[in-house]
Amino acid sequence: MKHIVKTILLICIVVLTTGCETIDNRRIPALSVNIRLDNTGLWNTYGVGGFGIYRYFIRETREPHNFPFTEATYTGYGGVLLIGGMDPFTAETNVPLAYDLACPVECKRDIRVVIDDSNLDAVCPMCGSRYDVISAGGAPIAGEALTGEVKYRLQPYNCIPSPAGGYIITR
Repeated sequence: MKHIVKTILLICIVVLTTGCETIDNRRIPALSVNIRLDNTGLWNTYGVGGFGIYRYFIRETREPHNFPFTEATYTGYGGVLLIGGMDPFTAETNVPLAYDLACPVECKRDIRVVIDDSNLDAVCPMCGSRYDVISAGGAPIAGEALTGEVKYRLQPYNCIPSPAGGYIITR
């Protein structure tokens, strides 16, 4: 009888732990991120000054074209999306949020999400996955990133306030 109870208990544990859905936000290779907008002048020129305002930083294509990229500037795997939104952990509004531009479903550095200006979702042009980058920390809201066997969230990066009035975007 003990053997049967142990077996049933083990089966229940396996079913419960494997049946839970998780969201993977670490599929993108862990490459360095370092974008220094760490003074008021750089932040006012290249930062995001309000809710829904966004900018792409891609070192390989020198985007934005007039940004002063240096040897110490790194933009992750697919580039960096910087957008003004709401911190999903503190509910503080009008804060800068940063994500890797590479779609985690496709996991290729040249397949990048773009912002849909009609609703401010990030959308993958290849698989059609949509991500909430404004208030849900890059969580999937449609497409294969949400409906696939594994759920994928965009890779988030840190936006650290600088004493000089700007931010440093880093991994």
